[in-house]
Amino acid sequence: MKILYALILCLFVYQAQAEIEYRDFKQPEQEQAYQTLISELRCLVCQNQTIADSNADLAKDLRRQVYEMLQQGKSRQDIVDFMTDRYGDFVMYKPALKLKTMLLWLGPVLFLVIGLATVWVLRSKTGSSDEQLTKEQQAKLNSILEKGDDA
Repeated sequence: MKILYALILCLFVYQAQAEIEYRDFKQPEQEQAYQTLISELRCLVCQNQTIADSNADLAKDLRRQVYEMLQQGKSRQDIVDFMTDRYGDFVMYKPALKLKTMLLWLGPVLFLVIGLATVWVLRSKTGSSDEQLTKEQQAKLNSILEKGDDA
């Protein structure tokens, strides 16, 4: 029985070491740039994750590519330009404000303004009317109210 427990424990230890990535950087600035870049680049096959958070094969490849480009002396902007040229603006977790991404950034505000304008127009159309009753209508209303009190 002790052998079975030892084997099960070995399985857990094996799993714990399965996905550790170690990167050796020449300078601390490169490591900081690496961490910043992988937290800004989106995993293209995952739902709402950066390549730093994802364990997908594509995310691993992109992390490796970012590391290699930093080792080659490429700047942050060179790497971002390469990734956006290859994968489009979608690869950036927070895309830059450009003409192509204007709707993405201003869309929520635009929908809010349209919604508020719609509510304002509908409320102004169905607002209370301040029409005055004619003398005949007022007399008829008074007679109806008096009959209602007698009942």
